[in-house]
Amino acid sequence: MSAVSRRTNWAGNIAFAAPELHRPATLSELQAVVARASRLRALGTGHSFNDIADSPGAQVSLAGLPPEVEADSARSVARVSAGLTYAEVAPRLHAAGFALRAMASLPHISVGGACATATHGSGIASQNLAAAVTAMEMVTADGDLVSLHRKDDGFSGAVVHLGALGVVVSLTLEVVPAFDVAQQVYENLPLAVLDDHFADIMAAGYSVSLFTDWRAPRLTQVWVKQRVGDPAAEVAEAPWFTAMPADGPRHPVPGQPAQTCTEQLGVPGPWYARLPHFRPGFTPSAGDELQSEYLLPTEQTVAGLHALGQLSQAVAPVLQICEVRAIAADELWLSPCYQRDTVGFHFTWVPDADRVLPVVRLVEQRLALLDARPHWGKVFTTPPEALRASYQRLPDFLGLIGRYDPAGKFRNAYTGRYLAG
Repeated sequence: MSAVSRRTNWAGNIAFAAPELHRPATLSELQAVVARASRLRALGTGHSFNDIADSPGAQVSLAGLPPEVEADSARSVARVSAGLTYAEVAPRLHAAGFALRAMASLPHISVGGACATATHGSGIASQNLAAAVTAMEMVTADGDLVSLHRKDDGFSGAVVHLGALGVVVSLTLEVVPAFDVAQQVYENLPLAVLDDHFADIMAAGYSVSLFTDWRAPRLTQVWVKQRVGDPAAEVAEAPWFTAMPADGPRHPVPGQPAQTCTEQLGVPGPWYARLPHFRPGFTPSAGDELQSEYLLPTEQTVAGLHALGQLSQAVAPVLQICEVRAIAADELWLSPCYQRDTVGFHFTWVPDADRVLPVVRLVEQRLALLDARPHWGKVFTTPPEALRASYQRLPDFLGLIGRYDPAGKFRNAYTGRYLAG
């Protein structure tokens, strides 16, 4: 255990108030830490933009636990330590001949933290990262190790848990045979093209991301990631919906160096080195930033684009880049994609909360009319009662809290706002 002075999340916009930080080296040490604590929260890689990981008591990091990655080819699954990052897990899976179906844009994030918050990549057939979980091991409030499996009652509620049920120490993930991906970037696609061709454009690759700065009615970039050997997803090299292929590597945020991004220009490479936007050896995205994201039903995409277009004069001055991605529906109770195919509008803001928050509220007011849900780990100001009302299985999740943490050991200000009724 170490005393903690001033510690922050990755973006530096949240100073953690937890007075203690534990970094156990073994499972038994972790169990003892959890059993002794009066209040405790698990701390991942800190790639959150709100107080979800803070605690009035202690934080515990899993980074010191054994870095296990165990592939089971007979069952097409891999058991991985929850404290590992995707950048640490993916090459080991690939070396064993396996791949994950989806990756987030940042491989720097921990597997446990990403799944706990329903973090996602992009692709009309790709669910969020937590949907790959088939089993999990969790240390509960009394220090016991509990195993949960997909067939168990309540499992679909426990996977996206926001840290409210216990400290997850391992996750078993579905895997597929390893595959190669090539990505191409296209530039200057008029936004008007999306009115009639959004579905066609998003179906053009295994993973597709649209970027705009809302300073003009066009997409600055379209990133198309294709599985090598998939003829159904070939994109012409000539003008594509009037967009032209980039003549060199690009970074999605204007002015940022392209060498921090995964390889482009159609050069094939392993799935883990192409599906993320950013290389693990560099600071991802812009680095100095705030982030928000709102997830809408797919059928509301065009309406969402028009709503944001009407706010462009307010959004553009505080925006670095906006990314639009598709995520397939899942059955996880607290997933923003629960039982609905979804499109995410992700905002990378300038690092100035005083200027950004009024714009966030304005965006939320417009997108709320389209049944938007905020990403659990980003900056948002959605009223707690409105957020709770958008999750029909929240009462069932509160039942899981009553089962695994009746005394509220894993409760913090964040869960008090958004989960308590």
